[in-house]
Amino acid sequence: MMPDRFLKLETIYPIFFFSRIPTPLSLKKGGLSVPPCLTGRTYAGTNTHTHTHTQITPHDMSFKLLTSSSMFGRALASPANQWLRTATIHTSMTTCQASPAVDSAVTWTPQSVRTGVIARKKGMTSMWDETGVRMPVTILQLEDVIVTDVRTVEKHGYTALQIGSTIKKEKHESKPLIEHFKKLGVSLRQKLAEFRVTEDALLPLGTELRANHFVAGQFVDVTAPSIGKGFAGVMKRWNFKGLPASHGVSLTHRSAGSTGQRKWPSKVFKGKKMAGRLGGENVTVQNLKVVKVDPVENLIIVKGSVPGYDDQFVNIKDAIKLKAEKRFPKDALPPPFPTVF
Repeated sequence: MMPDRFLKLETIYPIFFFSRIPTPLSLKKGGLSVPPCLTGRTYAGTNTHTHTHTQITPHDMSFKLLTSSSMFGRALASPANQWLRTATIHTSMTTCQASPAVDSAVTWTPQSVRTGVIARKKGMTSMWDETGVRMPVTILQLEDVIVTDVRTVEKHGYTALQIGSTIKKEKHESKPLIEHFKKLGVSLRQKLAEFRVTEDALLPLGTELRANHFVAGQFVDVTAPSIGKGFAGVMKRWNFKGLPASHGVSLTHRSAGSTGQRKWPSKVFKGKKMAGRLGGENVTVQNLKVVKVDPVENLIIVKGSVPGYDDQFVNIKDAIKLKAEKRFPKDALPPPFPTVF
């Protein structure tokens, strides 16, 4: 339970984290009604919304309120149409559809390796833990993530899953790829990524992956391209000390100094740290803790920072440097395996 001084902050400037895109949430007396498909429930044989709604109150919504101390709360000082231009939560209508059949006899073992997912970085804000300590968090959202291809030992020599995220229109894709996706029987996706899995964690084509594939309290690895910084010198790129800043050093205060020595070796060794392009490379941040999972808005909130800019695609998978029992909280063992259906 948070102290009163922190609870008061959440009542200063409460705002709901919505964009101007039409949302499947509808306001009713006593709370918000959400279609069953957005609560993680699927109904076999249906592909449209049912008329049954599940009542939830704003207190139950994990994305409920943002405070004036967050980046989105501070934006209240400017017109609403300005901060809505930033990375917004994806709220397009999704259809309830039956998931492909999966063998229910498959059970999780400490040696099992589950698939990862593709998400989009929506920005950073802050939250408080049970003791009232403020911590920075990053909001990640899954957008229409499905299994687009399956790699098997018989055909490819290894087991893996190809995951696709965010629906793409045919007019924006080449004909060979359009025919490739049609042959697989799945719709086009903007971003594809492959995740190695064990044989017991394989999923059928078209299986949807949602935020509750992960559980609160577990640890994950997040991979994404870092922000490119262009051509940088050795002091910025490699944290060099630089040359003296006193008298006698003429216009070479930030230079790299000698690189090839004298008569021997009379060359520059390969791998020498020199000026060059900085950033724009894949970076993996390991052992980030999942603070909260929101299956309604498909949000994963992790503690700490994630590489890249807002609205960028990132890959999330279970932490590999922790033993299986330490990746997940004890009350969440076994984890959703091979995923949540």
